[in-house]
Amino acid sequence: MKTVIKNGRVVDPGPGRDESLDILIEDGVISRVASSLPDAGAEVIDARGMVVAPGLIDIHVHFRDPGQEYKETIATGTRAAAAGGFTAVACMPNTAPVNDTLAVTEYIKNRAAADGCVRVYPVGAITKGLKGETLTEMGELSTGGCVAFSDDGKWVADGDLMRRALEYVRPFGVPLLTHAEDTSLTAGGVMNEGFVATDLGLRGIPWVAENAAVYRDVMLAALTGARVHVCHISTLGSVEILRSAKKAGIPVTCEVTPHHFTLTEEAVRGYNTQAKMSPPLRTSEDIEALHRGLQDGTIDVIATDHAPHHGDEKNVEFNLAHNGIVGLETALSLTLRLVEKKILTLSQALSKMSLEPARALSLPGGELREGAPADIVIFDLERKWIVDPRRFHSKSRNTPFGGWELKGVVHRTLVAGKTVFSGSGATASCSEGK
Repeated sequence: MKTVIKNGRVVDPGPGRDESLDILIEDGVISRVASSLPDAGAEVIDARGMVVAPGLIDIHVHFRDPGQEYKETIATGTRAAAAGGFTAVACMPNTAPVNDTLAVTEYIKNRAAADGCVRVYPVGAITKGLKGETLTEMGELSTGGCVAFSDDGKWVADGDLMRRALEYVRPFGVPLLTHAEDTSLTAGGVMNEGFVATDLGLRGIPWVAENAAVYRDVMLAALTGARVHVCHISTLGSVEILRSAKKAGIPVTCEVTPHHFTLTEEAVRGYNTQAKMSPPLRTSEDIEALHRGLQDGTIDVIATDHAPHHGDEKNVEFNLAHNGIVGLETALSLTLRLVEKKILTLSQALSKMSLEPARALSLPGGELREGAPADIVIFDLERKWIVDPRRFHSKSRNTPFGGWELKGVVHRTLVAGKTVFSGSGATASCSEGK
């Protein structure tokens, strides 16, 4: 089977390519990228007026499967991913049971093979049960398919244990992903500490809880030489710490979410539980620092932290509401706002959503070179749409962006040359299976 994508604006961040080209796909692999390729005997996808880019890669999602399938399953989560232009995701281990054994890793892989429509990479737990007490068998889990390790949602507070984890995992060449939040400093807080929290009468979470945790884990990376990836940074201080660490040659990478570079703590007003998350939304000063970090390369990756919850888990008092939002179906459009504001070029934005995530976790994909997997997204850069959570492919609807008008509509998503999503934004359907 051959497929030719014709007449599209091909944006490939790796070589810095941005020009009108055709792409020939054969047997799930990109075989040629050139002008005016012949299409005899091939399926033709006309991408005229659209951007053709490497499939997006999200290295931070929660699919709740196994154990909390009422929120999301691998089937619905991968449909949401495909609808958002993502061709690969890495799913966090805080399932029920936790992904801390080979049996759970194999379950995730088997379920993804049977029901998923994008590539799914399991992330194993650093500690058993995410309890921060005993290390998992990371060697066995790595061999079994885990591409990284994290106690995401919880910081490994025991510094010596985190050091041993880094020393243990270093020979396997995979990173530890850290949820950098020192809970001894959060004191039961539910939003950013500051004027808005005081005005609303809510207990705040100070910036130092994140900065202190980031600094410790960066120093442990320096000590051990093992790779640390800092999840969802949200503060000016985190950006400055990581910028200095990179200049010093410490093996660290980091990510930011679209909601953290778009929304401030003001979104919480009205006790809006859709804006409750961990880490919390911060200030405009923090957002400006995140933008600078994206511009200068301090922040490597844009990831969603896709965290689906049932409506009943958000429709409660603010203090009791679960943290997190769904993000796979809005991430590309929110990132394109940075391009429109000239904070990033289109190539830079796509790099942080494809090439750099692939590099951070040593995954295939993120490029459109000949011989690479034909994991591709085609999208209309200028088309507008209204965010309607009722039309999400995700099983959950928890988003603070409902009703927003955004630009950038995914036209088609291909995994290994096969169309797994086609249509017009959130109204289209995602096929079953890869």
